[in-house]
Amino acid sequence: MKLDLKKNSLLYVSLGILIFFSFFLYFFTLETYHEIESFSVIIRKRFGRFYLWLGLICVILLIFLAISPWGKRRLGKVTDRPRFSRLAWISMLYSAGMGSGILLRAVQEPVFMRYNPPIDNRTSAETIALEYTFYQWGFTAWAFYAIFAITIGYYMFVQSKKVLSSSAFSSIDRLIVSTKSKEFIFGSIDILAVLTTVFGLVAAIGLGTTQIEGGLNHIFQKNLGVYGVIIVLIFISVFAFISVYRGVNKGIKIISKWNIYITIALLFFVLLQSDIVSVLSHFFVALYHYILDFIPLSLAFGNYNPGEKFLTDWTYYYWAFWLAWAPFTGIFIARISQGRTFREIILGVLLIPSLGTFFWFTTFGQSAFDIIDSLGTYQGQFDNVFNSIFVFFKNYPLHGFINVLTILLLSSFLVTSLDSAIFVLSMFTDNGKQEPSKKHRLLWSIILMVFSIGIILLGNVKTDINVLIAIQKLLIITSLPFSLLMVVMIFLFIRDVRK
Repeated sequence: MKLDLKKNSLLYVSLGILIFFSFFLYFFTLETYHEIESFSVIIRKRFGRFYLWLGLICVILLIFLAISPWGKRRLGKVTDRPRFSRLAWISMLYSAGMGSGILLRAVQEPVFMRYNPPIDNRTSAETIALEYTFYQWGFTAWAFYAIFAITIGYYMFVQSKKVLSSSAFSSIDRLIVSTKSKEFIFGSIDILAVLTTVFGLVAAIGLGTTQIEGGLNHIFQKNLGVYGVIIVLIFISVFAFISVYRGVNKGIKIISKWNIYITIALLFFVLLQSDIVSVLSHFFVALYHYILDFIPLSLAFGNYNPGEKFLTDWTYYYWAFWLAWAPFTGIFIARISQGRTFREIILGVLLIPSLGTFFWFTTFGQSAFDIIDSLGTYQGQFDNVFNSIFVFFKNYPLHGFINVLTILLLSSFLVTSLDSAIFVLSMFTDNGKQEPSKKHRLLWSIILMVFSIGIILLGNVKTDINVLIAIQKLLIITSLPFSLLMVVMIFLFIRDVRK
């Protein structure tokens, strides 16, 4: 495998920074953790409200684009038509953008919100719990993805730029006189996108594999330990490489569609054994309040302010996580959206996944509420985020089979998140090509697997520090400069589209 240093400077510089960071994380774990913790707290306190405003602006801007005449514009030529069916398109964007998270939080988050309501009890505790869960998994998260997808897609397919984050800033290159300054600025933007993608993905893989471990421990009533998690991670990485090696059509698309089929089957399995009228009623009531309260919720304004502690622990972290995933998810969505109009992309990315996620959380959340009510008291059965869904399924027939199916689905969602990220990282480092070479796909598959295994092993060795939490908090730091760049990117995009 021969990779020219000059042509692949983005790859080598990014890899060098990752190795440099890994050195400090391993040999100076405690000191590195404290620095990450300190910076993340400062950022959340000083820029948390900026995250809230940015999320609201992205949603409003996308709605404006969708209803304006610009909504008829296509990603590509006027004669271009979509390369993928709508089902395949939605399956791929959903699997890449969220996937395993809805399994991780399906029961735990609604239950937590019910017993720890973020705001005053204006309505029932169940409605507030679902409304807040909708808020943290809804329009804002997908708006970060959609705004990045449309922006990069515009420069990629309309202006024929390379598949790089810096392409969104190409219109200001004439303002930078020095060639070296231009290379440094644009290179820094691309390096930041790569690092943010890697840290965001490693955090998600760490959470997902830990949940798989929790499920396996629950099924076998035995702690499989760190090496069991590593074996699971290796299998997921191998399947992700096979998928990304085969490409979008023959790999990623097929697995993504099966993810959606199994997810829908699992949803109906729970729904048909629940009080359907109650589920539908709570879904529409919570959705009504979510839409009605969206702006004050988004700004944590007045009675809708849950307090800085809640915002710091939940909302700011979620927004940082979505922003961290925006580079690779947005670019992947752009890559599979050629030929679609702005309006279709916005409706498809902003509304359809959000509504599907809302119904998922309502079905599982309301069913969990009913189970708790039937027991008469809540004793923390669903507090553990990593095994709550498996404990939940104990209340249903065929729970052994369903738990195994859930583990397989969780693994499959991690595969599609990982293969999408590998594909995008490969496009970045293969000079912005839309169809990156196989050697880049293999290289990033190995890098991400090794880095993820290293984090898991380090977490096992350094028992006094939760390394996975450190990586999650690192997202808050790396996503800040990216969120600031997003403001500039949005401004340049609007200016260029107007022209």
